[in-house]
Amino acid sequence: MSGAAEAVQVAIMAALEGHAPIATVVSGIYEGAPVRAAWPYVVIDDGSTSDWSHKSGRGREHRIGLIVWDDGDSPARLHQLMAEVEVAIEGIGAALDGHRLVSLTFLGSRVVRDPDGPWAGFVRYRARTLEG
Repeated sequence: MSGAAEAVQVAIMAALEGHAPIATVVSGIYEGAPVRAAWPYVVIDDGSTSDWSHKSGRGREHRIGLIVWDDGDSPARLHQLMAEVEVAIEGIGAALDGHRLVSLTFLGSRVVRDPDGPWAGFVRYRARTLEG
């Protein structure tokens, strides 16, 4: 993980853990799929990072995926948690460790369910950062 990717990951984790409507409802927030976790929980996907540099500075573009897992009979709680994930993520400040968040764009969300399994709510963002 690059320094910029790690800075974004740390900011996301802090935003989610510090957002009471999420932190008080989910059993955990994980950086990767947990071995065992009680429903509901949030997973931060590794995502991808690409170059976003310009003539006078180094930059990165990050594709961020978050997955909210829930086993409810309906997706109602899942939708509420997904909305709170958006609130938490969009509250991330510009100052990151050694980098600056230049833009943060919501790309989309989607809810799916395996007939024999839990609900999965995907929330995707694009973040652009510059060193410094």
